[in-house]
Amino acid sequence: MFSITVRDHLMIAHSFRGEVFGPAQRLHGATFLVDATFRRAELDDDNIVVDIGLATQELGAVVSELNYRNLDNEADFKDTNTSTEFLAKVIADRLADRVHAGALGEGAHGLSGITVTLHESHIAWASYERAL
Repeated sequence: MFSITVRDHLMIAHSFRGEVFGPAQRLHGATFLVDATFRRAELDDDNIVVDIGLATQELGAVVSELNYRNLDNEADFKDTNTSTEFLAKVIADRLADRVHAGALGEGAHGLSGITVTLHESHIAWASYERAL
């Protein structure tokens, strides 16, 4: 399996509901490194996984929809704990929509999957992996 990974970063504010979250139940900020890995079994006709420039551009576009936002005030996330794991899935699903819409080029239709990893720190991160 071949893969490429592109990276961006994301800064948000949010709060959580539930005792399991302790002090994170209060409004707080979070900064994530965001890695998006695109996979395919065989390289395309240009011997690449996907156009890395388009992959970087589209990850940036998806991240910009969330960046510098208080997610507690976003209609898409009403009454939702926007955990790191949950946000990884949101970003992966939005990237998948862009692949299917052709935003990553014709060669991207041969992709088999995407994994999005949000790094909370140098010692903790969460990922979501999905098929295309």
